[in-house]
Amino acid sequence: MSSHIYAFGSICRGEITRGSDIDVLACIDSPDDRFDSEIFSVYTYDRLREMWTSGNPFAWHLATESTLLFSSDGTDFLKSLGVPKPYLDSRGDCEKFQILFSESLASLRQTSSSRVFNLSSIFLSIRNFATCYSLGAGIPMFSRRSAFAIDPPAPIDELSYSILERARILATRGIGADITGSEVDHVLPRLFPIDQWMRELLMEIK
Repeated sequence: MSSHIYAFGSICRGEITRGSDIDVLACIDSPDDRFDSEIFSVYTYDRLREMWTSGNPFAWHLATESTLLFSSDGTDFLKSLGVPKPYLDSRGDCEKFQILFSESLASLRQTSSSRVFNLSSIFLSIRNFATCYSLGAGIPMFSRRSAFAIDPPAPIDELSYSILERARILATRGIGADITGSEVDHVLPRLFPIDQWMRELLMEIK
C-alpha cells in the first residue's frame, strides 16, 4: 500500500510550546490499520485531491505548513497537487465563528461552571475567524496568533489572549493550571470590542 507521512501545523511554523502537540498526517489509498486515528490525521489520496479542488481550508493549511517525513514511493504527494483552488467560503465561515464567539461570551457571562470550555471556545472563534479572513484575503495565516497578524489586528491585550490560549490547551489536552475567577474577571470586559471587530471585518468580505 502506498503511504505518505507529513508533519504539519505549529511544529512546521516554529510555534512549539509546552502545550503544543505534533500534528501528523497519513495519506493512504484506503483504510489502513497501520495508522491509528488517535495519533494521525488520516486521509485518503482521493479525499485530499477533492479538498485541493474545492479550496478547503485544511488543504491550504497543508499546502502552507507541512513537511514530508516519509514517502513509500519517493514522491511528495502534497507537493504534486500544486496550489489549492481559491477558498470561497470566507464570509460564511467567518459568520459562523462570530456566532460562536457571541454565544460563548454570553454563556461565560451567565455562568462560571463552564468557564474553561467557554474561554476555549472564545479562543477558537477568534483564531479561526482571523484564519478564515486571512484565507479570503489571499494571505493564509494559520498561526495561533493569526488574530494579531491581520489588519486591523484583534483589539485584545496579550495577557487576556494568553489566558484564552491556556483555556484552549486545558480544555483540549488537560495540560496546565486551572483558570481562576480573577483571570475571568480580567478577560471578560476586554472581550466586548472583539464582537465589533468581527462585524467590521465581515463587512469587508465580498
